[in-house]
Amino acid sequence: MKTTVLDASAMLALFFDEPGAEKMEHLFQAASEADRPVFISAVNWAEVLYKTERKHGKAGLETARQFERTTPLEAVPVDRELAEAAALLKNKHGLGLADAFAAALAKHKKAELVTADHEFKAVEKEVKIHWLK
Repeated sequence: MKTTVLDASAMLALFFDEPGAEKMEHLFQAASEADRPVFISAVNWAEVLYKTERKHGKAGLETARQFERTTPLEAVPVDRELAEAAALLKNKHGLGLADAFAAALAKHKKAELVTADHEFKAVEKEVKIHWLK
């Protein structure tokens, strides 16, 4: 199994049963079977949490937290190196700030970035992208 980084849209597809949810279920099943983490930056995880709470209230927020505690999802803290890499990608490609953190983490880990957000087309030459839809 490849090293995988998620952006918020990938997790939201799973949580909101959007196109790509089934692919995300398979990804987490494969990661569990291989005992491999699936990474998301803390910035992107914050985006998932606030959008989940906004859509489903406190129960949705707790469901997301429970998912993170019981699956191979690993929220990666932001340090200076990741912040600087995200800033460079944001300026170079015009990404949103949270998207820049996802791309920077994928680049740092030499990982495949799983997303449903076509804004990442701008970084396809620097980061391997797996499109959910």
